[in-house]
Amino acid sequence: MSLDASVRVAVGSFSLSADLRVGDGELLAVLGPNGAGKTTLLRALAGLLPLDDGRICIGETVVDDPAAGCFVPPEERSVGVVFQDYLLFEHLSALDNVAFGLREHGVRRADARARGRALLSEVGVAAQASARPRELSGGQAQRVAIARALATEPRLLLLDEPLAALDVQTRAETRRQLRLILGRFRGARVLVTHDPVDALALADRILILERGEVVQTGTPDEITSRPRSDYVAELVGVNLYRGHADGGHIRVGEAVVTAAGPHSGDVMMIVPPNAVVLHREQPHGSARNTWPGTVVALEHLGARGRVRVRVVGPLTIVAEVTPAAVQELDLAEGTDVWAAVKATEVEVFPV
Repeated sequence: MSLDASVRVAVGSFSLSADLRVGDGELLAVLGPNGAGKTTLLRALAGLLPLDDGRICIGETVVDDPAAGCFVPPEERSVGVVFQDYLLFEHLSALDNVAFGLREHGVRRADARARGRALLSEVGVAAQASARPRELSGGQAQRVAIARALATEPRLLLLDEPLAALDVQTRAETRRQLRLILGRFRGARVLVTHDPVDALALADRILILERGEVVQTGTPDEITSRPRSDYVAELVGVNLYRGHADGGHIRVGEAVVTAAGPHSGDVMMIVPPNAVVLHREQPHGSARNTWPGTVVALEHLGARGRVRVRVVGPLTIVAEVTPAAVQELDLAEGTDVWAAVKATEVEVFPV
């Protein structure tokens, strides 16, 4: 079920103008700095904030169109929302939290609880069915919240910073689980997040909001390779690759990358640009990954005092260096260089 939205809304002195379309089974990640309008957009899609102008369609159903006098309230929109702070009912068990929406839609208690058990099993917390929210870990609570959002089989799923409240280790595991869970949901999905890793790992496309306007949209590869503002370069300026791992080695096209720790199967791999060191001669040192290449572009990130250097070779990679390093290495388009990355700087997670 697709989403087609043209959102025009003002909150006090802030105005949001955003157009987006999300296809069946597609996940769109919305990224932006604080105050960009991410939460305002989410509230408008959910029906918590009526449009001033524009139109929102979920599938063939128009749910908000001020010009036509149409506004469908949140409870009638077939929209599931996963909140950053979970917002589980403290007095209900995990199972009854998941069954709650079904009960509100008139489903018999036994049927609602049976559906709830099945969903808790799908998200990997069946053993916590009788636990109250205070007895759950952060990762478990988030999975219960996701199951609750999916219980009524919504046509649109909205996720508001779903991993923000988790610690680093729990976040990585929950991100992997979330990718699997969302892969089974065939409706349109919109993820609001401030974390580029979440967006790059989970999204099919990314939309960047700044000051209430869309400044860039595209696939993760398009966004990371061609950032259109200093903010985008800083936020999603990472090297993202898909490859196949065998032990500590990941094959990405013609290149083989060594990472810390064993991995297997299809994986995604992230290398921060500031972890990439450039040399004019082949380096010999602690870095276990080195590749030859040619500089094809230099982009000065004025406000940050850094330079992004794009190097094409067996592994196309972007390095972020200082202007002094550019001068010292005499870097320019066409310069042959070697790129080096330590294995410990390579982040790997399963697809």
